[in-house]
Amino acid sequence: QVQLVESGGGLVQAGGSLRLSCAASGRSFSSYHMGWFRQAPGKEREFVTAISQFGGSTVYADSVKGRFAISRDNAKKTVYLQMNSLKPEDTAVYYCAAKTGVFTTARRTEVYEYWGQGTQVTVSS
Repeated sequence: QVQLVESGGGLVQAGGSLRLSCAASGRSFSSYHMGWFRQAPGKEREFVTAISQFGGSTVYADSVKGRFAISRDNAKKTVYLQMNSLKPEDTAVYYCAAKTGVFTTARRTEVYEYWGQGTQVTVSS
């Protein structure tokens, strides 16, 4: 099993930056592909970005490409989400998630086996 705890959320002005962290506990962190998702009020949870087990592959939603960057440190069992040029529409609860299996399904919410509790990101205009 993997337990995931997000941190780093907060309130930021449009154009600002935040760095989210997701710390994992349990064994074999490097066995998991890691993803970030977000959910705004009244909307479905949506894919943001994902990174493969050893960081060799990443994928991004079009809405964040060029502004967000995912990375991981397997020694620290932590995945990061650097968010730059934030927009009010980025306001949401951000969740990290872990999955095994193939990386090609990383955009799909339903394939993730473990989820964190989420951290709120609010971007003011």
